[in-house]
Amino acid sequence: MKFPISWFIGLRYTRAKRKNHFISFIAIFSMLGIALGVMVLITVLSVMNGFERELRERILGTVPHVIVGERAQGVTDWKSLEQQVLQAPDVVAASPYIDSTAMFKSSYAGTEYGILQGILPEKETKVSVIEDYMISGSLNELVEGEYGVILGAAMARNLGLWRGDKVTVLVVEGSTVSPAGISPRYRRFTIQGIFETKSELDSRVAMIHIADAAKLLRKGDKVSALRIRVHDVLNAYMTSNYLRANLGEDFWVSDWNRSQGPLFRAIQMEKTMMFVLLTLIIAVAAFNIVSTMVMVVTDKQADIAILRTLGASPSTILKIFVVQGSINGVVGTIVGVISGVALATNLPAIVKFFEEKFGVSVVPGDVYFIGFLPSELNAVDVTVITAVALLMSVLATLYPAWRGSRTRPAEALKYE
Repeated sequence: MKFPISWFIGLRYTRAKRKNHFISFIAIFSMLGIALGVMVLITVLSVMNGFERELRERILGTVPHVIVGERAQGVTDWKSLEQQVLQAPDVVAASPYIDSTAMFKSSYAGTEYGILQGILPEKETKVSVIEDYMISGSLNELVEGEYGVILGAAMARNLGLWRGDKVTVLVVEGSTVSPAGISPRYRRFTIQGIFETKSELDSRVAMIHIADAAKLLRKGDKVSALRIRVHDVLNAYMTSNYLRANLGEDFWVSDWNRSQGPLFRAIQMEKTMMFVLLTLIIAVAAFNIVSTMVMVVTDKQADIAILRTLGASPSTILKIFVVQGSINGVVGTIVGVISGVALATNLPAIVKFFEEKFGVSVVPGDVYFIGFLPSELNAVDVTVITAVALLMSVLATLYPAWRGSRTRPAEALKYE
């Protein structure tokens, strides 16, 4: 295979020693700048991917992926509805629940307001990850007739309660109406467990057995709705649309995009803005390539004139300097990708080492919803970053190379 003369000379210029060491200095720093920009961009996006993954697993694991209910007051035959729902594509499990606003009263620290949920423990564990975040007790300890309750950690702290303590639950739904007014229904429950997801659920949700909730709220055999878990949570809207089309107008269907969608759209917007801002680091390094190549073209005026005299066309001269300048970007990009992938892959272990070594906490567990720095390397992100860095590097060489191709041999050799 015949090697193009422009590539040969361009690569030769890259390896050649220069009389002006300042040009070599700028060239090295332009490569380092591109490498640093690529490395930082890969690492930061990997950390943001990690936070998004943890947020998705914790929040979307605790909230229903899809909810189905009757437009009338409550679902009268939830078992029949469950059978229909389980036949829908991508549906993994379904669980009935009863919910109502309630007030939780403690004899130690006043009252808290929140949501009281009646659940079937054996089915709830299939549609929710609450069981994975139990710090005391278990969902399976909720037994019909024993009036046990499971509280979020924040609510338990605010009430000054722990497992085994008593809490009084007051509800308005199902209350007795008399000439004297509305008499709320109340019942003392024993705390059987406490969960902590590091989300708002910890401060506003309490769970009891669905049969106890039906008695307290006078629901009879009705439930509020069905909670549904799907295989692909990001495509829950497709399952929602399918159920909406097949169940009929007597039922309503909702999915997590209505309640949590804005949060994840905000995360995607932050990732986009972070990508744009950190790309400016690569752009600054690319400007250094422009400066380097302008000085190289000036330094090589005599060489350009000789090449033109020997028959080299302006396009050949342009390609020579594009090849020479692009080498800086290619080397910097390769170094940046290798170092960025290595850093992003080992970042949690590196951060943990420094935390143990110096006794500091980079991601405090009492501030954030996790106590470690997550990282998730995404091949698409690496590919896009690599392509952007290479494109900027090539574009940065075009103007200086064009200036070199416009050199007039007679004028360049005039004072040689």
